[in-house]
Amino acid sequence: MLRTVVDIIGRLAAAAGNGLWPLRCALCGQSGHEDLDLCAGCAADLPRNDHACEHCAEPLADNHSSIALCGRCLQRAPDFDACVAPFRYEFPVDRMIQGLKYRRELVYGRVLGELLARHLCRRETRPELVIPVPLGLARYRERGFNQARELALPVCKSLGLALRSDLITRRRETQEQASLDRNERLKNTRRAFALTAPLQARHVAIVDDVVTTGSTVNEISKVLRAAGVEWIEVWAVARAERSR
Repeated sequence: MLRTVVDIIGRLAAAAGNGLWPLRCALCGQSGHEDLDLCAGCAADLPRNDHACEHCAEPLADNHSSIALCGRCLQRAPDFDACVAPFRYEFPVDRMIQGLKYRRELVYGRVLGELLARHLCRRETRPELVIPVPLGLARYRERGFNQARELALPVCKSLGLALRSDLITRRRETQEQASLDRNERLKNTRRAFALTAPLQARHVAIVDDVVTTGSTVNEISKVLRAAGVEWIEVWAVARAERSR
C-alpha cells in the first residue's frame, strides 16, 4: 500500500514539474519532443553518422562500397575494439558540444547524452564499467565540470550502467586537442593517462564528446588493455572526419 502511494505521488510530482517547466528545444526554443529538450524538426536535422568505419566510426563516403573500414583501420587498427558515434561533428552538433565545453551550457550535455543513450540501447552487450575521459586538474578547475562525465551520466542512468570517474587519471596536463594537428595530438596524449586502482572488469566503455584522430581514447585503451580489459568500446556523441 505504502509503495503504491509513493508511486502515485512520484507520478503526480513529475506531471506537475512538466507543467511548470515544459520541455523546450535547446536549439530553437520550440516545444520539446519525446521527453527531450529538442523539437522533432531539430532532431531530424542532426547530422547522422550512418555510413561510418565499423572499427573507429570515422565517416565514410557514401559510395555503396562493401568495404566498411577506413584506410587507417585497414592499415593499422586502433587499440580499442569498437567505436560508436551516432553523429558527425558538423552543425549543429559541433556548436552544441562547444557550448557544453566552453560556455557551460549543460542542457546540451543532457540532450546529447540522452541521444547517445537511445542509440546505444540497440546494442546487445553492455559493458561492466563506463569511464569518462578525465580532464586535467587545471582544466577541471577552469571549467568546473568534466563534459565527458556530463554526457556519461544520462547514458548510465538510462542503461543502468556503472559509472567510474576515478579509475583513470591524467598523469600530466596536456594542451587542448582542438588547437593541434594530427601529429601534435598524438604527441600530446602519449603516456598521459594512468590507472589509479586495480581493475577487474573485462568489458569497458570509454565516453568522450567527440573523436577526431582518436589519440586520446587510444591512449586510454592502452592503459585498460595493460590492466587486462578484453573488450574496449569508445562511445562518443560525434565523430569528426580526420584530415588526410
